[in-house]
Formats: sequence, C-alpha cells, structure tokens
Amino acid sequence: FAVFARDKCGVGESTSLTLSLLKDTIIKRGGGMKKVIKTDKAPDAIGPYSQGILADKLLFISGQIAIIPETGELIKGEIELETEQILKNIKAILEEAGGVIENIVKTTIYLRDIGNFYTVNKIYGKFFSNEPPARVTVEVSNIPKGADIEIEAIAILD
Repeated sequence: FAVFARDKCGVGESTSLTLSLLKDTIIKRGGGMKKVIKTDKAPDAIGPYSQGILADKLLFISGQIAIIPETGELIKGEIELETEQILKNIKAILEEAGGVIENIVKTTIYLRDIGNFYTVNKIYGKFFSNEPPARVTVEVSNIPKGADIEIEAIAILD
C-alpha cells in the first residue's frame, strides 16, 4: 500500500487523497463487493464461517457434508445418499445467490476413503451432466462430524 500511495500521490499529498485513490483502485480491481449467502435450504454452518460468500461475481461455497437441513441429521454409511445430499445443499446455496449448476467452475471433494471415488463419480456425473467443472478429489484422514465426504465449490455468477 505504501508503494502504491507514493507512486500515485507523490510525496506530501494528503493521507485522505491517498486512501481515496487506494479505495478506488481496490474497487476497480474487484474488491468492492462481498456478500454473505445464507439459506434455510442448506444446513447451517457448524463453525464460524458462512455457507457462501459472493465476492463480486465469484461465489465461494463452503465445504458441505451430508446434513439434511430440515432435521440437522447427518447421513452416514451410504456414500450415494451422502453425495446426493451434499450436491443438493450446494445447489440450494448457489440458487440463493442467484446461480445455477452450470455456473460452478471448480469443486474440491474430500473423501475419507478413496475407494468411494467411482461411486461418488456416478452420482456427481448425474448432477454435472453437461460441461462439468474442474475438480480435485483427495483422500483425507477425517472430516467434521465424522462425515465420509465433503464437497466445496466455486461458481461464477452472471
């Protein structure tokens, strides 16, 4: 910030002018809007984070586990049902922000057992049947609440 201020304002310019120019530059670079996305159609966050954050046109959807929003119950032991519920939760958050499935450009899947990779792919492929997003899938040692799978997503909204 100091280098930017010196280059743009010169030595001796007022601090308020420097801050004004800095603010204008941040906004022009896309740092002007941040909105918390929250819906009752997806489970509440289980920690100090948001279901989603819309930053200009980018929607960051926090990792979702297979919690049924109406009951708070965690689905466990059936990877197909878990995956379906997670994708429903992601869709609900996306729709609350005004998006559709086709807006998702990147997902990350965390699996406790990489042996479930092909089963998850089957369900995931039904959800993203046309032009699926980029994706990373990794095996992890644990997931909150002892879940078997967690998925996070990034979307670009129009």
